[in-house]
Amino acid sequence: MKTDIQIAQEANMLPIVDIARNLGIEDDELELYGKYKAKINDAFLKRTADRPGGKLILVTAINPTPAGEGKTTTSVGLGMALNRLGKKAVIALREPSLGPVFGVKGGAAGGGYAQVVPMDDINLHFTGDFHAITAANNLLSAVIDNHLQQGNELGIDQRRILFSRVTDTNDRALRNITVGLGSKVDGIPRQDHFMITVASEIMAILCLAESLADLKERLGNILVAYTYAGQPVYCRDLQVNGAMAALLKDAIKPNLVQTLENTPALIHGGPFANIAHGCNSVRATKLALKLGEYAVTEAGFGADLGAEKFLDIKCRKAGLVPDAVVLVATVRALKYNGGVAKPDLATENLEALKAGAVNLEAHIDNLRKFGLPVVVAINRFGTDTEAELDYVRRICREKGADFALSDVFAKGGEGGLELAEKVIAACEKPKDFHFMYEDSLSIREKIEAVATKIYGADGVKFDASAAKALAEIETLDPAYASLPICVAKTQYSLSDDATKLGRPTGFTLTVREVKLSAGAGFVVVLTGAIMTMPGLPKKPAAYSIDVDDDGNITGLF
Repeated sequence: MKTDIQIAQEANMLPIVDIARNLGIEDDELELYGKYKAKINDAFLKRTADRPGGKLILVTAINPTPAGEGKTTTSVGLGMALNRLGKKAVIALREPSLGPVFGVKGGAAGGGYAQVVPMDDINLHFTGDFHAITAANNLLSAVIDNHLQQGNELGIDQRRILFSRVTDTNDRALRNITVGLGSKVDGIPRQDHFMITVASEIMAILCLAESLADLKERLGNILVAYTYAGQPVYCRDLQVNGAMAALLKDAIKPNLVQTLENTPALIHGGPFANIAHGCNSVRATKLALKLGEYAVTEAGFGADLGAEKFLDIKCRKAGLVPDAVVLVATVRALKYNGGVAKPDLATENLEALKAGAVNLEAHIDNLRKFGLPVVVAINRFGTDTEAELDYVRRICREKGADFALSDVFAKGGEGGLELAEKVIAACEKPKDFHFMYEDSLSIREKIEAVATKIYGADGVKFDASAAKALAEIETLDPAYASLPICVAKTQYSLSDDATKLGRPTGFTLTVREVKLSAGAGFVVVLTGAIMTMPGLPKKPAAYSIDVDDDGNITGLF
């Protein structure tokens, strides 16, 4: 059986200028990164500003196994299937982070015969967007420490610096560090820490910014520290947001690539859904809507994380309204939620499947609470048995949910035709889209709304430090109380405890920290034992990745 990268390297790719011309994009509206990658510049965005948009399809999932459940694969396969049915579809996805690429999951550009290509480029560096975000983030960190060293005119309290450094690899040794060691000229010693780049507020800002001017203003609004007198210090006070925007002037432009079947795909931005808002950029999604009859986009991890944030943050901020939601479910994830260990997921186990089916039911119920049509995509794996697949179909029927078997991993667009037909029909159904909470609620009430309505918690408990931080945010500016919330929690459970699988009940969500992301325009709520800097496993995926003398990469999933 061929690996993903072998399939990708045998792909018959078209020059990206041909993909662009088929979309009505002129040559001078493209910025080429080689033969098969390009950025779309603002000239096209301005020219098509008044063009009506197509249908928006959101792809999400049930709570996953540690290896993921194939949302990207399903998104790519659905886009290709729509084109096979004569529809003009454009896919909008997140860029992969080097953290999971070299860590547990491996590549993140789809799988099998439902991939975006060039897969190795997309997974490794791509067009440099993440490096630009890392550089802009760490420029601000360097300026903060330089300000302390050069006399600290603003009176920044070094114990209350909120902004941290980032790197786009999993490195647990950098979670807690001390900077400024050495002689007097080496800086002011203080505690600091690193996050992974995809958790940076700058990543969130890039993905929510509508323009370069909006980006620069949002960067200036980043709350970086407090003074000794307890006053806030913003990025604009350090006069560095202009330089940061200069570093990001190309990164803000959406990237155009293609699938194995030459369906156009925009890949841009990539905040994690368990520690950030988990969606590709607003610019890419809106561009996909302008370019096609159908825009297929995804939100990270389960619907309790990515989809909730897509709907409550991204749609609220960008004025987007999905026409349908595809909920990806797998037999193995349902068995995992039924208590089966990861090594045993390939073995038929109907009892575990029945026990874990409550997780699928919970996500169907939750998505319906937003007033949107839902189609369950049963993403087929080679180890699934007919008895197991029949049981998942039965659950969908009992819930009154549309469903389709998706075999795009093995068959490409052909394996997604049934799903595409169901999604087209769902897009024509009436919808009553609404958010899970209103802007007028307090931050505490918004947290309680998501915890009780989406996670199924009995209530919310705030640690003392979280309660203090929340009160401080509310006193900074009355406008902050109207911001949406971005909950950071485990992706493996509806609760904040990764061991509580299925559809847990009788639990209280514990909020241990609250942070203001004023530039992004939301309040981050940290729960459970979530890490903003993951570590590598005992045998990371990096052990299997190599490159030969001709530059051909192997082992990338």
